[in-house]
Amino acid sequence: MGSTGSIGTQALEVVKANPDKFEVEVLTAQNNAELLIRQAIEFKPNTVVIQNETLYPLVKETLDPYDIKVYTGDKALADVVTMGTIQVVITALVGYSGLLPTVNAIKAGKTLALANKETLVVAGALIKELVKKHKVSILPVDSEHSAIFQCLVGEFDNPIEKLILTASGGPFRGKNVEYLKTITKEQALKHPNWTMGSKITIDSATLMNKGLEVIEAKWLFDVQPEQIEVVVHPQSIVHSLVQFTDGSLKAQLGLPDMKLPIQYALSYPERFKNDFPRFDFLKYPHLTFEQPDVATFRCLSLAYEAMKIGGNTACVLNAANEVAVEEFLKDRIGFMHIPEVIELTMHKVGFDKGTDLQTYIASNQEARLVAQELAHKFLVKNI
Repeated sequence: MGSTGSIGTQALEVVKANPDKFEVEVLTAQNNAELLIRQAIEFKPNTVVIQNETLYPLVKETLDPYDIKVYTGDKALADVVTMGTIQVVITALVGYSGLLPTVNAIKAGKTLALANKETLVVAGALIKELVKKHKVSILPVDSEHSAIFQCLVGEFDNPIEKLILTASGGPFRGKNVEYLKTITKEQALKHPNWTMGSKITIDSATLMNKGLEVIEAKWLFDVQPEQIEVVVHPQSIVHSLVQFTDGSLKAQLGLPDMKLPIQYALSYPERFKNDFPRFDFLKYPHLTFEQPDVATFRCLSLAYEAMKIGGNTACVLNAANEVAVEEFLKDRIGFMHIPEVIELTMHKVGFDKGTDLQTYIASNQEARLVAQELAHKFLVKNI
């Protein structure tokens, strides 16, 4: 799901390197029809879904000679995961769009390789309930959560004292509010360590990405908010750590390359041999750690606040963030308006403690409308 994005393309590289172990059954994309077509011709899936209905004729006509079924639209995207021939679903969709396909995949009993953190942010309680009911596995793909998962292998019966998620600090680590008021999207899209899609790159710059990961970690590993700590680690070599009740720490290290956590999620519990670049301590003689600046980068503290309040609050936070980031990428609001839009939306949208799908759908819709109105006010103010 989301085969043309950063995670999707790297997942296909892992598949390509292991042709005796994996076979692609379905590929989906939202708008990148040209790359989806090239991927389909190379990997020969049974089915592809192009979410943008205006691109359906192009994809359908081009793939017709290859005997590949082509579908389009949101319903097809949500339904295709239930195909009987699918064993593992890699959810690499961006944002809220991953929720319904993930819910359907769980109900259909599929193993999930989860790269769509927003699904757990938006509807963590519901997802956990469905996972338990349908007895499926979620294998984390995010590098931080994969690191924690790897540290817990063999330790599942030992209580966790603390999870420590590392953050690169993004491109503006050490900068003050005055500096951040004037930065452009071009500056924000230059991440120092990782190559990612535009939305997640902006989230990394605001530290919202780390906030979303904190919420995801709560649901994945069944811990309380006070058990999750964030530490800025600019080199991005230590991907995360687990502290146990005896004070012992386990860490997972490696170069900043998403193919390793992708491969681990697909191969678990095995470790497949690969030719990925290896980490060399002599090339990284100094690994440093520092506290995140939550006074300047308020998105991280807003995520903690949403997690502690519970109910639909994290769903509202996510919706407001998606709107604010989109408006920033369109040059309609400033970088420092992003946390303002999110905080104000959280205060304006009513609290709902419900954990059913309709509650999350309604909260998402309401939050987006509120966030759009707030963003428009900032735009008018700037003009």
